[in-house]
Amino acid sequence: QPQQAQQAQQPQQAQQNPNGQQQYNQQQYTQQPYGQPYIPQVPYRDPYDHTSEFDSVEISNNKIFAMLPYLLGWIGVIVALLACGKKDNSKMGYIDFHVRQALKITVVSTLVGIITLLLCWTIIFAIAGGICMLILFVIRIIGFFSVCSGNAKELPIVRSLGFLNNIRIHKNRAVAALFLCYFELNSFL
Repeated sequence: QPQQAQQAQQPQQAQQNPNGQQQYNQQQYTQQPYGQPYIPQVPYRDPYDHTSEFDSVEISNNKIFAMLPYLLGWIGVIVALLACGKKDNSKMGYIDFHVRQALKITVVSTLVGIITLLLCWTIIFAIAGGICMLILFVIRIIGFFSVCSGNAKELPIVRSLGFLNNIRIHKNRAVAALFLCYFELNSFL
């Protein structure tokens, strides 16, 4: 305590630099330019990061079911929704978030596949469809590793797609609708 009081009384202490000149250590204060109001620095918060909305226990308990939609596509979505239906719905927000993200990727990749198959006679659409599928595959991998690290971040390209953002997925109706959509798409192809 006495040393701190002495240091507080002596803000400038002379020190020798390598050239033999004396240097003074002064406390550095950051100031706003003259006439500018003081604006406190607010830490940056990523608007696409929803990790703080979920409890750490919920995240750790539901990681496996949140990984399934990224790994297995339509089948993983159905399995994750069936797993959510058996548990308490208040603790399934983390799985719902990742099911919505994976469902966006799956719907977009299905649509890209259909368009590519319909227009495969032109080489440009086939190449563009292949590139889009590769990009969606990379986004799916990013989502998988986001689940592995316990994060709930919206995925880069599909975050701008407006569907499935503000709805809560009801498990029983969603599973039936997914089965119908899946089998209708397969019969269409």
